[in-house]
Amino acid sequence: MAEVLVLAELNPAGGGVRKTTLEALTAARALGEPSAVVVGAPGTAAGVKDALAEYGAATVYVAEAPEIDEYLVAPKAEVLAQLVGEKSPAAVVIPSSPEGKEIAARLAVRTGSGFLTDVTEIAADGTATQVAFAGATIVHSQVTTGTPIYTLRGNSVTPEPAPAAGAEQPVSVSVSDAAKQARVVDRVVEQKSSRPELTEASIVVSGGRGVASAENFAIIEALADSLGGAVGASRAAVDSGFYPHSFQVGQTGKTVSPQLYVAVGISGAIQHRAGMQTSKTIVAINKDPEAPIFELADFGVVGDLNTVVPAATEQITARK
Repeated sequence: MAEVLVLAELNPAGGGVRKTTLEALTAARALGEPSAVVVGAPGTAAGVKDALAEYGAATVYVAEAPEIDEYLVAPKAEVLAQLVGEKSPAAVVIPSSPEGKEIAARLAVRTGSGFLTDVTEIAADGTATQVAFAGATIVHSQVTTGTPIYTLRGNSVTPEPAPAAGAEQPVSVSVSDAAKQARVVDRVVEQKSSRPELTEASIVVSGGRGVASAENFAIIEALADSLGGAVGASRAAVDSGFYPHSFQVGQTGKTVSPQLYVAVGISGAIQHRAGMQTSKTIVAINKDPEAPIFELADFGVVGDLNTVVPAATEQITARK
């Protein structure tokens, strides 16, 4: 069976394997036998090999060196390029995070390969499904040059265990001078709430301009917490200073694809729809019955969000 390389994306500070990695391992099985690639400082792979093996990694390539963390993404792209040259895999699958996309682009240049970004599905013949033109078009594409490289959009595939050997194989690391052009001089650990990561959450509750103020976003947070979900915001809400930019969902923000997306006080402009319309179930709450978001929603509630959202939160909490 052909080998498929999957770049492992890990949580910081020894937090284990990110869900996006498990999704990538699951998607890669359509093309062949997945092999995980762990790139990082010494000791990085120690706590994640079992999880990678549980989700289908027959081999775990371990590329560890102190200089990996001293520079930006270029060393990781070099390690992958080295493995592509040595192993001739059928494909490379990378989680579609900002870092993953940059690594994929660098890898494509170094190996002379085509790559497809933000794919939502990969077929056995290598055909990838993508959502294009702000969600207006579904595209099916294939790479015709070099080793196919895919970045997989988060929450597009349900991770499914498929226990494999997970045999560890060390990879020698030699970082070129070209990869040392941008050095990391400091790291600041972002304070995380107890809510799930926005791009990985199975439930997202987003607020828009209709929320009216930063203080009123508390009702959005309360609904999200009652559902065990993440909080998002539209560009209009972010531009108005209601919520931090890092939580923006949309064409110029983050792309999410949860099982449930609740849009509160969001009109549904194309900019926002581009970042969430692949969600499995969409619920819209808006006082304007003509709001474009209702065209996209599976369920809609026409009403004042200041009444509807607290009432929904109360009912959800009461059923726990």
